[in-house]
Amino acid sequence: MGLNNTPSAERLHIGFFGCRNVGKSSLVNSVTNQDLSVVSDIKGTTTDPVKKSMEILPLGPVVIIDTPGFDDEGELGEKRIEKTKKILRSCDIAILVTDATRTLNITEKELIAIFEERKIPYIIVNNKADKLKNIPKDNENIVYTSTIEKFGIEKLKNTIGNIIGKSSIENKFVGDLIEPKDIVVLVTPIDTAAPKGRMIMPQQLGIRDIIDAGGIAVVTKETELEETMRNLGKKPKLVITDSQVFEFVNKVVPKEIPLTSFSILMARYKGFLKTAIDGVKQIDKLKNGSKILISEGCTHHRQCDDIGTVKIPKWLKQYTNLDLEFEWSSGTGFPTDLKKYDLIIHCGGCMLNSNEMNYRMNQAIKQNVPFTNYGITIAYLKGILERSIELLLNFNK
Repeated sequence: MGLNNTPSAERLHIGFFGCRNVGKSSLVNSVTNQDLSVVSDIKGTTTDPVKKSMEILPLGPVVIIDTPGFDDEGELGEKRIEKTKKILRSCDIAILVTDATRTLNITEKELIAIFEERKIPYIIVNNKADKLKNIPKDNENIVYTSTIEKFGIEKLKNTIGNIIGKSSIENKFVGDLIEPKDIVVLVTPIDTAAPKGRMIMPQQLGIRDIIDAGGIAVVTKETELEETMRNLGKKPKLVITDSQVFEFVNKVVPKEIPLTSFSILMARYKGFLKTAIDGVKQIDKLKNGSKILISEGCTHHRQCDDIGTVKIPKWLKQYTNLDLEFEWSSGTGFPTDLKKYDLIIHCGGCMLNSNEMNYRMNQAIKQNVPFTNYGITIAYLKGILERSIELLLNFNK
Protein backbone atom coordinates (compact mmCIF):
# COMPACT_ATOMS: atom_id res chain seq x y z
CA MET A 1 0.00 0.00 0.00
CA GLY A 2 1.59 3.28 -1.10
CA LEU A 3 1.64 6.34 1.05
CA ASN A 4 -0.93 8.05 -1.18
CA ASN A 5 -3.30 5.11 -0.62
CA THR A 6 -2.88 5.00 3.15
CA PRO A 7 -6.39 5.02 4.70
CA SER A 8 -7.33 8.11 6.69
CA ALA A 9 -7.60 6.09 9.92
CA GLU A 10 -3.95 5.03 9.54
CA ARG A 11 -2.61 8.55 8.91
CA LEU A 12 -1.31 10.99 11.49
CA HIS A 13 -4.01 13.60 12.19
CA ILE A 14 -2.58 17.10 12.64
CA GLY A 15 -5.06 19.81 13.66
CA PHE A 16 -4.45 23.58 13.44
CA PHE A 17 -6.29 25.52 16.15
CA GLY A 18 -6.47 29.09 17.38
CA CYS A 19 -8.42 32.33 17.36
CA ARG A 20 -9.75 34.07 14.27
CA ASN A 21 -7.39 36.06 12.10
CA VAL A 22 -4.11 34.68 13.49
CA GLY A 23 -3.20 33.17 10.13
CA LYS A 24 -4.18 29.51 10.67
CA SER A 25 -5.30 29.01 7.09
CA SER A 26 -2.26 30.80 5.64
CA LEU A 27 -0.02 28.60 7.78
CA VAL A 28 -1.86 25.44 6.68
CA ASN A 29 -1.38 26.47 3.05
CA SER A 30 2.33 27.08 3.68
CA VAL A 31 2.83 23.72 5.44
CA THR A 32 0.95 21.78 2.75
CA ASN A 33 2.31 23.90 -0.11
CA GLN A 34 -1.25 24.06 -1.45
CA ASP A 35 -4.19 26.45 -1.38
CA LEU A 36 -6.01 24.08 0.92
CA SER A 37 -7.85 26.75 2.91
CA VAL A 38 -9.44 30.03 1.89
CA VAL A 39 -7.40 33.00 3.14
CA SER A 40 -8.82 36.43 3.93
CA ASP A 41 -8.24 39.36 6.29
CA ILE A 42 -11.87 39.05 7.34
CA LYS A 43 -12.31 37.31 10.69
CA GLY A 44 -13.97 33.88 10.58
CA THR A 45 -13.26 32.99 6.94
CA THR A 46 -12.91 29.32 7.89
CA THR A 47 -16.42 28.27 8.95
CA ASP A 48 -16.04 24.48 8.99
CA PRO A 49 -13.11 22.13 9.55
CA VAL A 50 -11.22 21.53 6.30
CA LYS A 51 -9.46 18.15 5.97
CA LYS A 52 -6.85 17.05 3.48
CA SER A 53 -5.10 13.67 3.26
CA MET A 54 -1.65 14.05 1.80
CA GLU A 55 2.07 13.31 2.07
CA ILE A 56 4.34 15.82 3.76
CA LEU A 57 8.05 15.24 4.10
CA PRO A 58 9.49 14.36 6.56
CA LEU A 59 6.17 13.33 8.15
CA GLY A 60 4.82 10.91 5.51
CA PRO A 61 1.06 10.29 5.10
CA VAL A 62 -0.99 12.72 7.20
CA VAL A 63 -4.41 14.31 7.51
CA ILE A 64 -4.13 18.09 7.87
CA ILE A 65 -7.13 19.77 9.52
CA ASP A 66 -7.80 23.52 9.46
CA THR A 67 -10.41 24.54 12.03
CA PRO A 68 -12.64 27.59 12.59
CA GLY A 69 -11.56 30.23 15.09
CA PHE A 70 -12.09 29.03 18.64
CA ASP A 71 -13.23 32.51 19.60
CA ASP A 72 -16.07 32.50 17.05
CA GLU A 73 -19.22 34.31 18.17
CA GLY A 74 -22.97 33.89 18.10
CA GLU A 75 -25.11 30.75 17.76
CA LEU A 76 -23.32 29.61 14.60
CA GLY A 77 -20.00 30.33 16.26
CA GLU A 78 -20.87 28.02 19.15
CA LYS A 79 -21.70 25.24 16.71
CA ARG A 80 -18.38 25.75 14.94
CA ILE A 81 -16.55 25.58 18.27
CA GLU A 82 -18.30 22.27 19.02
CA LYS A 83 -17.12 20.94 15.66
CA THR A 84 -13.60 22.03 16.54
CA LYS A 85 -13.77 20.18 19.87
CA LYS A 86 -14.95 17.09 18.01
CA ILE A 87 -11.89 17.31 15.72
CA LEU A 88 -9.66 17.22 18.82
CA ARG A 89 -10.89 13.69 19.56
CA SER A 90 -8.96 12.29 16.60
CA CYS A 91 -5.87 14.52 16.65
CA ASP A 92 -2.42 12.97 17.09
CA ILE A 93 -0.90 16.42 17.49
CA ALA A 94 -2.36 19.92 17.89
CA ILE A 95 -0.86 23.08 16.43
CA LEU A 96 -1.91 26.21 18.36
CA VAL A 97 -1.45 29.18 16.03
CA THR A 98 -1.08 32.51 17.83
CA ASP A 99 -0.18 36.09 16.95
CA ALA A 100 3.51 36.63 17.74
CA THR A 101 2.92 40.34 18.45
CA ARG A 102 0.95 39.65 21.65
CA THR A 103 0.85 37.30 24.63
CA LEU A 104 -1.48 34.32 24.85
CA ASN A 105 -5.09 35.31 25.43
CA ILE A 106 -7.79 33.55 27.48
CA THR A 107 -9.06 31.53 24.52
CA GLU A 108 -5.60 30.25 23.66
CA LYS A 109 -4.95 29.30 27.28
CA GLU A 110 -8.27 27.44 27.27
CA LEU A 111 -7.15 25.49 24.20
CA ILE A 112 -3.86 24.58 25.87
CA ALA A 113 -5.80 23.34 28.92
CA ILE A 114 -7.92 21.13 26.63
CA PHE A 115 -4.80 19.74 24.89
CA GLU A 116 -3.24 18.90 28.25
CA GLU A 117 -6.43 17.42 29.70
CA ARG A 118 -6.77 15.13 26.67
CA LYS A 119 -3.02 14.43 26.63
CA ILE A 120 -2.61 15.64 23.05
CA PRO A 121 0.97 16.67 22.18
CA TYR A 122 0.96 20.29 20.99
CA ILE A 123 3.15 22.99 19.50
CA ILE A 124 2.64 26.74 19.95
CA VAL A 125 3.29 28.53 16.66
CA ASN A 126 3.85 32.27 17.01
CA ASN A 127 2.79 33.38 13.55
CA LYS A 128 3.24 36.84 11.98
CA ALA A 129 6.76 36.92 13.45
CA ASP A 130 7.84 39.18 10.57
CA LYS A 131 6.24 42.02 12.57
CA LEU A 132 8.69 41.56 15.45
CA LYS A 133 11.92 43.57 15.71
CA ASN A 134 13.72 40.67 17.36
CA ILE A 135 12.57 37.08 16.92
CA PRO A 136 13.17 34.92 20.02
CA LYS A 137 14.78 31.52 19.65
CA ASP A 138 12.51 28.54 19.05
CA ASN A 139 12.42 25.80 21.66
CA GLU A 140 11.08 22.25 21.72
CA ASN A 141 7.41 23.24 21.61
CA ILE A 142 7.44 26.87 20.45
CA VAL A 143 8.11 27.88 16.84
CA TYR A 144 8.12 31.34 15.23
CA THR A 145 6.79 31.56 11.68
CA SER A 146 5.87 34.05 8.98
CA THR A 147 3.70 33.01 6.07
CA ILE A 148 4.50 36.30 4.36
CA GLU A 149 8.28 35.97 4.48
CA LYS A 150 8.07 32.14 4.41
CA PHE A 151 10.31 31.39 7.36
CA GLY A 152 9.88 28.84 10.15
CA ILE A 153 7.79 26.46 7.99
CA GLU A 154 10.41 23.73 7.66
CA LYS A 155 11.27 24.16 11.34
CA LEU A 156 7.61 23.56 12.18
CA LYS A 157 7.48 20.39 10.07
CA ASN A 158 10.61 19.05 11.73
CA THR A 159 9.25 19.89 15.19
CA ILE A 160 6.02 18.02 14.41
CA GLY A 161 8.09 15.07 13.23
CA ASN A 162 10.21 15.06 16.38
CA ILE A 163 7.19 15.13 18.70
CA ILE A 164 5.36 12.42 16.79
CA GLY A 165 8.52 10.31 16.71
CA LYS A 166 8.80 10.43 20.49
CA SER A 167 5.17 9.55 21.15
CA SER A 168 4.34 7.07 18.41
CA ILE A 169 4.20 3.33 19.01
CA GLU A 170 3.83 1.11 15.97
CA ASN A 171 0.97 -1.29 16.64
CA LYS A 172 0.72 -4.57 14.80
CA PHE A 173 -2.55 -5.94 13.52
CA VAL A 174 -1.45 -9.58 13.44
CA GLY A 175 2.23 -9.62 12.44
CA ASP A 176 3.51 -9.92 16.01
CA LEU A 177 1.49 -13.12 16.52
CA ILE A 178 3.26 -15.10 13.80
CA GLU A 179 6.73 -16.18 12.71
CA PRO A 180 8.22 -16.07 9.20
CA LYS A 181 6.77 -18.82 6.93
CA ASP A 182 3.69 -19.25 9.15
CA ILE A 183 0.47 -19.69 7.17
CA VAL A 184 -2.49 -17.50 8.10
CA VAL A 185 -5.87 -18.21 6.51
CA LEU A 186 -8.16 -15.21 6.07
CA VAL A 187 -11.85 -16.00 5.56
CA THR A 188 -13.41 -13.11 3.64
CA PRO A 189 -17.06 -13.48 2.59
CA ILE A 190 -18.09 -11.48 -0.45
CA ASP A 191 -21.64 -10.34 0.21
CA THR A 192 -23.89 -7.54 -0.98
CA ALA A 193 -22.36 -5.11 1.54
CA ALA A 194 -18.77 -5.70 0.36
CA PRO A 195 -17.26 -2.79 -1.62
CA LYS A 196 -17.18 -3.72 -5.30
CA GLY A 197 -13.71 -4.42 -6.65
CA ARG A 198 -11.87 -4.17 -3.34
CA MET A 199 -11.57 -5.63 0.13
CA ILE A 200 -12.55 -3.90 3.35
CA MET A 201 -9.76 -2.24 5.30
CA PRO A 202 -9.22 -4.85 8.08
CA GLN A 203 -8.71 -7.49 5.39
CA GLN A 204 -6.18 -5.31 3.57
CA LEU A 205 -4.47 -4.51 6.87
CA GLY A 206 -4.25 -8.19 7.78
CA ILE A 207 -2.78 -9.26 4.43
CA ARG A 208 -0.16 -6.50 4.47
CA ASP A 209 0.83 -7.17 8.09
CA ILE A 210 1.23 -10.90 7.44
CA ILE A 211 3.40 -10.26 4.38
CA ASP A 212 5.52 -7.69 6.27
CA ALA A 213 6.12 -10.30 9.00
CA GLY A 214 7.32 -12.84 6.43
CA GLY A 215 4.20 -14.97 6.79
CA ILE A 216 2.03 -16.53 4.09
CA ALA A 217 -1.48 -15.12 3.65
CA VAL A 218 -4.08 -17.48 2.20
CA VAL A 219 -7.35 -15.73 1.37
CA THR A 220 -10.57 -17.64 0.78
CA LYS A 221 -14.33 -17.33 1.03
CA GLU A 222 -16.14 -19.36 3.66
CA THR A 223 -17.65 -21.52 0.92
CA GLU A 224 -14.16 -22.69 -0.10
CA LEU A 225 -12.71 -22.91 3.41
CA GLU A 226 -12.94 -26.70 3.86
CA GLU A 227 -11.20 -27.36 0.55
CA THR A 228 -8.58 -24.70 1.32
CA MET A 229 -7.77 -26.32 4.68
CA ARG A 230 -7.42 -29.76 3.04
CA ASN A 231 -5.07 -28.45 0.34
CA LEU A 232 -2.72 -26.38 2.50
CA GLY A 233 -0.16 -29.11 3.11
CA LYS A 234 0.56 -27.90 6.65
CA LYS A 235 -1.43 -26.63 9.58
CA PRO A 236 -1.98 -22.86 9.59
CA LYS A 237 -0.74 -20.85 12.56
CA LEU A 238 -4.00 -18.90 12.69
CA VAL A 239 -7.37 -18.49 10.97
CA ILE A 240 -8.94 -15.01 10.87
CA THR A 241 -12.56 -14.73 9.84
CA ASP A 242 -15.16 -12.11 9.16
CA SER A 243 -17.40 -12.06 12.25
CA GLN A 244 -20.58 -12.68 10.25
CA VAL A 245 -19.50 -16.25 9.43
CA PHE A 246 -17.83 -16.91 12.81
CA GLU A 247 -20.20 -19.76 13.72
CA PHE A 248 -19.70 -21.59 10.42
CA VAL A 249 -15.90 -21.16 10.43
CA ASN A 250 -15.70 -22.35 14.04
CA LYS A 251 -17.21 -25.69 12.96
CA VAL A 252 -14.86 -26.09 10.00
CA VAL A 253 -11.54 -25.15 11.63
CA PRO A 254 -10.09 -27.90 13.90
CA LYS A 255 -10.06 -26.92 17.58
CA GLU A 256 -6.27 -27.11 17.86
CA ILE A 257 -5.89 -24.28 15.33
CA PRO A 258 -6.29 -20.76 16.81
CA LEU A 259 -9.25 -18.84 15.44
CA THR A 260 -10.17 -15.17 15.78
CA SER A 261 -11.89 -12.44 13.77
CA PHE A 262 -10.88 -9.25 12.00
CA SER A 263 -13.08 -7.27 14.39
CA ILE A 264 -11.43 -8.77 17.49
CA LEU A 265 -7.97 -8.06 16.07
CA MET A 266 -9.14 -4.51 15.34
CA ALA A 267 -10.14 -4.05 18.99
CA ARG A 268 -6.62 -5.14 19.96
CA TYR A 269 -5.06 -2.90 17.30
CA LYS A 270 -7.05 0.13 18.44
CA GLY A 271 -6.27 -0.52 22.09
CA PHE A 272 -9.62 -1.50 23.63
CA LEU A 273 -9.60 -5.32 23.60
CA LYS A 274 -9.70 -5.80 27.40
CA THR A 275 -12.45 -3.19 27.79
CA ALA A 276 -14.46 -4.90 25.05
CA ILE A 277 -14.05 -8.36 26.63
CA ASP A 278 -15.19 -7.02 30.02
CA GLY A 279 -18.03 -5.07 28.43
CA VAL A 280 -19.59 -7.97 26.56
CA LYS A 281 -20.37 -9.74 29.85
CA GLN A 282 -23.09 -7.13 30.40
CA ILE A 283 -25.22 -9.04 27.90
CA ASP A 284 -26.09 -11.57 30.62
CA LYS A 285 -27.24 -8.73 32.90
CA LEU A 286 -29.66 -7.13 30.43
CA LYS A 287 -33.35 -6.88 31.27
CA ASN A 288 -36.56 -6.18 29.41
CA GLY A 289 -36.37 -2.59 28.19
CA SER A 290 -32.56 -2.37 28.39
CA LYS A 291 -31.28 0.19 25.91
CA ILE A 292 -28.33 -0.65 23.63
CA LEU A 293 -26.39 1.76 21.44
CA ILE A 294 -24.96 0.20 18.28
CA SER A 295 -22.36 2.52 16.80
CA GLU A 296 -20.44 2.51 13.53
CA GLY A 297 -17.46 4.67 12.66
CA CYS A 298 -18.38 4.97 8.99
CA THR A 299 -21.52 5.85 7.08
CA HIS A 300 -22.75 3.55 4.35
CA HIS A 301 -25.92 2.49 2.59
CA ARG A 302 -27.77 0.01 4.81
CA GLN A 303 -28.37 -3.45 3.35
CA CYS A 304 -31.38 -5.61 4.16
CA ASP A 305 -29.12 -7.94 6.18
CA ASP A 306 -26.92 -5.20 7.65
CA ILE A 307 -24.84 -6.45 10.56
CA GLY A 308 -25.35 -3.45 12.85
CA THR A 309 -29.03 -2.73 12.31
CA VAL A 310 -30.34 -6.23 11.58
CA LYS A 311 -28.09 -9.16 12.48
CA ILE A 312 -26.71 -8.17 15.89
CA PRO A 313 -30.11 -7.02 17.24
CA LYS A 314 -31.66 -10.30 16.02
CA TRP A 315 -28.92 -12.44 17.59
CA LEU A 316 -29.13 -10.49 20.87
CA LYS A 317 -32.88 -11.04 21.10
CA GLN A 318 -32.48 -14.73 20.32
CA TYR A 319 -29.76 -15.12 22.97
CA THR A 320 -31.47 -13.13 25.74
CA ASN A 321 -35.13 -13.74 24.88
CA LEU A 322 -35.72 -10.16 26.05
CA ASP A 323 -37.55 -7.15 24.68
CA LEU A 324 -34.56 -4.86 24.10
CA GLU A 325 -34.43 -1.27 22.82
CA PHE A 326 -31.85 -0.24 20.23
CA GLU A 327 -30.45 3.06 19.05
CA TRP A 328 -27.83 3.58 16.34
CA SER A 329 -25.13 6.13 15.55
CA SER A 330 -22.73 6.36 12.63
CA GLY A 331 -19.80 8.41 11.42
CA THR A 332 -18.86 11.23 13.77
CA GLY A 333 -22.29 11.22 15.41
CA PHE A 334 -21.29 9.46 18.62
CA PRO A 335 -23.49 10.74 21.50
CA THR A 336 -21.98 12.80 24.32
CA ASP A 337 -24.44 11.64 26.99
CA LEU A 338 -24.24 7.85 27.27
CA LYS A 339 -25.83 7.35 30.69
CA LYS A 340 -29.16 6.13 29.30
CA TYR A 341 -27.54 3.10 27.67
CA ASP A 342 -27.01 -0.27 29.33
CA LEU A 343 -24.47 -1.37 26.72
CA ILE A 344 -22.56 0.10 23.77
CA ILE A 345 -21.63 -2.21 20.90
CA HIS A 346 -19.20 -0.51 18.51
CA CYS A 347 -17.93 -1.62 15.14
CA GLY A 348 -14.26 -2.53 14.77
CA GLY A 349 -13.42 1.13 14.17
CA CYS A 350 -11.40 0.56 11.00
CA MET A 351 -12.38 3.99 9.65
CA LEU A 352 -11.56 5.76 12.93
CA ASN A 353 -8.08 6.35 14.26
CA SER A 354 -7.01 5.05 17.67
CA ASN A 355 -7.46 8.46 19.33
CA GLU A 356 -11.12 8.65 18.33
CA MET A 357 -11.78 5.06 19.39
CA ASN A 358 -10.11 5.62 22.74
CA TYR A 359 -12.12 8.82 23.23
CA ARG A 360 -15.35 6.88 22.71
CA MET A 361 -14.22 4.06 24.98
CA ASN A 362 -13.16 6.49 27.72
CA GLN A 363 -16.44 8.40 27.51
CA ALA A 364 -18.24 5.11 28.14
CA ILE A 365 -15.92 4.21 31.03
CA LYS A 366 -16.38 7.66 32.65
CA GLN A 367 -20.15 7.24 32.47
CA ASN A 368 -20.07 3.62 33.71
CA VAL A 369 -21.48 2.17 30.51
CA PRO A 370 -20.09 -1.22 29.35
CA PHE A 371 -18.36 -0.93 25.94
CA THR A 372 -17.67 -3.77 23.50
CA ASN A 373 -17.50 -4.35 19.75
CA TYR A 374 -19.17 -6.33 16.98
CA GLY A 375 -16.72 -9.23 16.75
CA ILE A 376 -16.53 -9.87 20.48
CA THR A 377 -20.31 -9.64 20.78
CA ILE A 378 -20.87 -12.15 17.98
CA ALA A 379 -18.26 -14.56 19.38
CA TYR A 380 -19.89 -14.29 22.83
CA LEU A 381 -23.40 -14.88 21.48
CA LYS A 382 -22.21 -17.89 19.47
CA GLY A 383 -20.34 -19.39 22.44
CA ILE A 384 -16.86 -19.11 20.90
CA LEU A 385 -15.39 -16.04 22.62
CA GLU A 386 -12.93 -18.04 24.72
CA ARG A 387 -11.49 -19.71 21.64
CA SER A 388 -11.36 -16.49 19.65
CA ILE A 389 -9.26 -14.58 22.21
CA GLU A 390 -7.09 -17.42 23.55
CA LEU A 391 -4.08 -16.69 21.31
CA LEU A 392 -4.30 -12.95 21.99
CA LEU A 393 -4.47 -13.34 25.76
CA ASN A 394 -1.63 -15.89 25.83
CA PHE A 395 0.49 -13.57 23.68
CA ASN A 396 0.00 -10.65 26.09
CA LYS A 397 0.97 -12.64 29.22
